[in-house]
Amino acid sequence: MANKRNLKKAIRYACGNMAGQCIFAESILQDADIEKWDNIILNIAMLQEEAVNRVTVSYDRTRKDFANGREYKKARRNYFKQATKSISEYMKTEAAKIAAEMNALTPKK
Repeated sequence: MANKRNLKKAIRYACGNMAGQCIFAESILQDADIEKWDNIILNIAMLQEEAVNRVTVSYDRTRKDFANGREYKKARRNYFKQATKSISEYMKTEAAKIAAEMNALTPKK
């Protein structure tokens, strides 16, 4: 798994950027529905909280459960690789849903 601290920072940065885009769009659009934009910002905040909580995982097995250190390291690396992949997929799908909501609120020309 990538450094947990850097992964959490990246999640916070991405969610902050999306929320900033909502605030900017809300301020420049004359006929903006403030209630809907605020709901999207709330969804972004919940996404951030859930994603950061998912980063905080720990490997539940110990070195004693394996024949040697090499097997333990390999299994642990695969576990964290799968966890990172799961978090990445979660962020992609949820961000796509939020982006679709944002696009629905912007006027079409």
